[in-house]
Amino acid sequence: MSYFPDVPQIEFEGPESRNPLAFKHYNPDEMIEGQNMKELFRFAVCYWHTFRGAGSDPFGPGTMQRPWDDGSESIENALKRVDVAFEFISKLQAPCYCFHDRDVAPDGETLAEAHKNFDTVAARLKEKQEETGIKLLWGTANLFSHPRYMHGAATSCNADVFAYASSQVKKCLEVTHDLGGENYVFWGGREGYMNLYNTDMQRELDHLAKFMHMANDYAKEIGFTGQFLFEPKPKEPTKHQYDYDAAACMNFIRNYGLEDVVKLNIETNHATLAGHTMMHELEYARIQNALGSIDANTGDLLLGWDTDQFPTDIYLTTQIMLVLLEQGGLKPGGVNFDAKVRRESFEPIDLFHAHIGGMDAFARGAKIAATIRADNALSDIVKERYASYDLGIGAKIEAGEVGLAELESYMLEKGEVDPNQSGRQEFIENLVNQYI
Repeated sequence: MSYFPDVPQIEFEGPESRNPLAFKHYNPDEMIEGQNMKELFRFAVCYWHTFRGAGSDPFGPGTMQRPWDDGSESIENALKRVDVAFEFISKLQAPCYCFHDRDVAPDGETLAEAHKNFDTVAARLKEKQEETGIKLLWGTANLFSHPRYMHGAATSCNADVFAYASSQVKKCLEVTHDLGGENYVFWGGREGYMNLYNTDMQRELDHLAKFMHMANDYAKEIGFTGQFLFEPKPKEPTKHQYDYDAAACMNFIRNYGLEDVVKLNIETNHATLAGHTMMHELEYARIQNALGSIDANTGDLLLGWDTDQFPTDIYLTTQIMLVLLEQGGLKPGGVNFDAKVRRESFEPIDLFHAHIGGMDAFARGAKIAATIRADNALSDIVKERYASYDLGIGAKIEAGEVGLAELESYMLEKGEVDPNQSGRQEFIENLVNQYI
């Protein structure tokens, strides 16, 4: 049975195509800086928004038309969703997908029942992966939706909640490993606080670190060699989350000896909620050797919450790809479309339009970024701007050959600094515009 009978496999037809169900720029075989697009991006479809999103918002119920879904939490419905998901991903020619445990399988009245449900659906997932060749980019556990997690999971004030969350992660690690998942994500949906008056922040941070170390220890026990990822987000649902931004995450990681265990999964909409650009968060993670994977979406700058829209801004994707190409790609991570069609885009066909647009936007951004890099258009400007550190007193500063006393002597003898040069920001922005 086909759930998308009117949709053919999405193929690359080139920029001149006017077919809305074709790629204009994403060609999986096209090479960019030594990698084909398929391996460079490693696009993944998210299970939660794409196959579980109902289109609800704080002011109204869902609007999505999903004729295959009866709205129940039955095993039968969950198994049908797997078939739907793999038909969709196959037709899109995306190589990967991602899930939370409770996206793919129903919860249970008991932990044992939840585990059993997960095993049942995981067997179907494995069957479909083997049938289609689609891979699991990463798995994660939903430790934020159930009321038991009202105070958080690893940072909960209730030790039983910590234990339950640990059990969920143990099971999800086992399933992720069995399905060949290449990464495992920690997203602390409620790992933060609403009020410091009733919060022992030190204890909560200690518990979160213990949680990650336990997960790493168990991964070694079962032979899971995938990459652990920590996903920054500043707020929503909590007032302040401990994974506020890349810098906060890196401070936590270093403080608790997790440098060799955890890298970062950066999301665009989370970056902007933290008051940063995506390029900033990516570059900060990259220079810390901690950029592991990304969630590709965007927010609406006129709204103050996590709208998780599909990325269509070519400036955004160009900026992202400038960083990703500098790193040489993301493998074993990838580009996960943690994005949802908007409430008004309620027909199943809109899921295809959204993903095609996002994949094309990234392909265009990559080609533009590669051309900028090939021309050294930005790197030459940056090199010239910092040229004073390449010789003389600047080289001595970077080599650690001088201290404050030597620098004072240098300036007393010289008398005044060399003139500053213009940053030429408008020129550089115009330069980037020429490539776009």
